[in-house]
Amino acid sequence: MVFQTEYPFELPRGYVDESGNLHKRGTMRLATAADEILPLRDPRVQQNPSYLTIILLARVITKLGDLRGVDTKVIENIFSADLAYLQSLYQQINQAGESKINVSCPKCNHSFEVKGAFFVQTEE
Repeated sequence: MVFQTEYPFELPRGYVDESGNLHKRGTMRLATAADEILPLRDPRVQQNPSYLTIILLARVITKLGDLRGVDTKVIENIFSADLAYLQSLYQQINQAGESKINVSCPKCNHSFEVKGAFFVQTEE
């Protein structure tokens, strides 16, 4: 089993660069602790806590179309629908406790995979 660390995506609207080129397909990687902690030191985040989202996404988006790189300027200029999509994707892939488990139907014995947040209950 391979642990997935990068997730492909396609923006609903797409980023339009300075030359008018549209970039829709990209890749987002899992966030690290540093991705979430280091931006808190950034003066832009200290002045406006909402800017944390911009920096986080710029750090974890590894590819967007044919762009050489994704920085805060790119994220600042994406459409609001795309920002909402990327925030949702970030939450989905980085959500604590989310995993996949293989289960079997107790009636027909069919095996399948279930995604979600699972909590293990222990006896006291």
